[in-house]
Amino acid sequence: MSAAMLAVEHLTVRYPDAPSAPALSDVSFELSPGEALGVVGESGSGKSTLARAILGLVRPSAGACLWDGREMQSISGRARRLLRRNLQIVFQDPVASLDPRQPIGASVAEPYTAHEKDTVSSVAARTRGVLADVGLEAEVANRYPHELSQGECQRAALARAMMLAPKLLVCDEPVSSLDVSVQGQIVNLLARFREQGTALIVISHNLAVVRYLCERILVLYAGQVMELAPRERIFGAPRHPYTRLLLGAVPVADPGRARRQLSGTTPWAIQAPERDGCPFRRRCAHAQSLCGAPLTLEAVTPDHWVACHRQRELAGQ
Repeated sequence: MSAAMLAVEHLTVRYPDAPSAPALSDVSFELSPGEALGVVGESGSGKSTLARAILGLVRPSAGACLWDGREMQSISGRARRLLRRNLQIVFQDPVASLDPRQPIGASVAEPYTAHEKDTVSSVAARTRGVLADVGLEAEVANRYPHELSQGECQRAALARAMMLAPKLLVCDEPVSSLDVSVQGQIVNLLARFREQGTALIVISHNLAVVRYLCERILVLYAGQVMELAPRERIFGAPRHPYTRLLLGAVPVADPGRARRQLSGTTPWAIQAPERDGCPFRRRCAHAQSLCGAPLTLEAVTPDHWVACHRQRELAGQ
């Protein structure tokens, strides 16, 4: 793996309305140029907060995000503008992410015109080219978001994000609001962007999407990293009980195979006292008294990290 382009170091985020229960707690990972990282977990696990903290939309309470070795909060001036053009996001709701008062072409071109001085004809030509790259006809540039399907709006949102050829594209639930057939088209677009050298952070409930797109997967629960490993390890030999439950809850095309159910307190309801130890322990079938002790992320192998007091003894189960 090449040197880290993005390094997230001990990132903690607290919101004013719940200062004692961090939305993120001591999250660390690295991302190399052109790499794809999947972030999974239930609603309330901190996935979207992580995306917003990386993009500077949320200020960390502790820790830092580094871009090419520089703390992102400290970057200013021309370097800040360059950083912004290299970091783009695609939101979950494609219709809401587009300005309803602007035609699609203006919305797609907006980030480019904010960073580049170019002629009107050159901007229009570039916009048409990027729209074509995502499978949209040139005439879509003159239409408004309410005149398009959700799938077309998501393509337009992807076109807008790619206008500046960013080094990192953060995708926050990029297919969750789309029909299944359209999901596949969007996933293929993301795979193509990645082949062209754009790094991806894919936040999704859809484990099949993450498995297809991403080399490594980070599992979050109640704002803490439960497991971080290559795709093959997560899907082939998961070590954390929560990861196993997530995988077991995925529907399969086999009526004779029962699906596991996730029960108990959801991540967003976890209170500060439970964070003294493993936040998953009250839902974990393997929890013991030692699970209330302080929890650390332990390296099972150089590229496989697990936060579980019992992960070694449970490894063969």
